Amino acid sequence: MEVVEGTADIDDVGAFVEALGAIGDRHGVTVQAFDARYVADRAHLELAVDLAARAHARDDAIADDFGVEILLYAAGRRQINRALTMGVSEGHCPVVAVVVDPDADGSHMGKNGAGDTGAAADDVRDRLASASTVGEYDEDRVRSFFDVTDTELAATAGSLPDAVRERVALLPVEK
Repeated sequence: MEVVEGTADIDDVGAFVEALGAIGDRHGVTVQAFDARYVADRAHLELAVDLAARAHARDDAIADDFGVEILLYAAGRRQINRALTMGVSEGHCPVVAVVVDPDADGSHMGKNGAGDTGAAADDVRDRLASASTVGEYDEDRVRSFFDVTDTELAATAGSLPDAVRERVALLPVEK
């Protein structure tokens, strides 16, 4: 998994997502972009990708599309329309994208030797203005989206990113 971060001025979300999909297709990988204000930290994305890959490998995926599966896990939700809130939006948007070959054996080469996450990540980077966005989440936005209350945070020694990762980890249990 490669993580690419930056900002983008997005006029048309559909066109932006389509361009990222074309990069993924060209390199034999999946590219999934998020509005970075909803992403708690890198571990949040790593857990979502790991769980999506596990579901994909077991033929137990919620969605047919691997990128959408990653999005569902990252959002901790089974409903695609609610999970899409975490996606990129029009205007100036902080972006974090994951580039993954779900069929990779741990190297950069995937099925039939075609999946190259490094080259795809470079192409995604070319579409973004360089900026640090991972972990630069909007606390109120994240707490509201993941339904993390003051009571929950006060009752645990964990942080908000810990609570978010717990929501992600619980999604398979809710299936």
